[in-house]
Amino acid sequence: MDRAALIVIDVQNDFCPGGALAVADGDAVVPVINRLMPLHSLVVLTQDWHPPRHASFASTHAGRRPFDEVEMPYGRQTLWPDHCVPGTPGAEFHPDLDTTRAALVLRKGSNPAIDSYSAFFENDRRTSTGLGAFLRARDVGRVVLTGLATDFCVLYSALDAVTEGFHVTVIEDAVRGIDVNGSVAAAWTAMATAGVTRA
Repeated sequence: MDRAALIVIDVQNDFCPGGALAVADGDAVVPVINRLMPLHSLVVLTQDWHPPRHASFASTHAGRRPFDEVEMPYGRQTLWPDHCVPGTPGAEFHPDLDTTRAALVLRKGSNPAIDSYSAFFENDRRTSTGLGAFLRARDVGRVVLTGLATDFCVLYSALDAVTEGFHVTVIEDAVRGIDVNGSVAAAWTAMATAGVTRA
């Protein structure tokens, strides 16, 4: 199980400048990721894929605004602007991202009642996306994470990959964060504590 997989998290138009939930400088990860792809024999792309009126959207909750927090059956949930709705331009990959090398495109967050930051588990922490099994079936022992955003989907994916038994590296030049109240620094600390390598 020595094979390494490159996992590209949510490099979608809505998370890039001009998008509904834009990450500052988010599109800067694209050329870095494109350069990394030929160095890995297995590439996985993920997409946030939320139906209209998803439970994580602030617009679904009367009187709530983006970045408010609410209590959901599975725990605390940050509310977001409507984003990555299938059929909208925002849900599509950034046009400069090389998608031709992907062995798998994994779409997450399609359950209207549960958000899904991680590429491995939904936010209830129990429902698997199947990615761990997919990687193990292909003799992957190491995962290299890139994409958006450092402090949410990359963070949760990294921590879950460790829990799933993978050796995990996050490429600093290939991620960008939202940074809500210092959440990027907190994310790097949490990943380091879990044994994630920062490269």
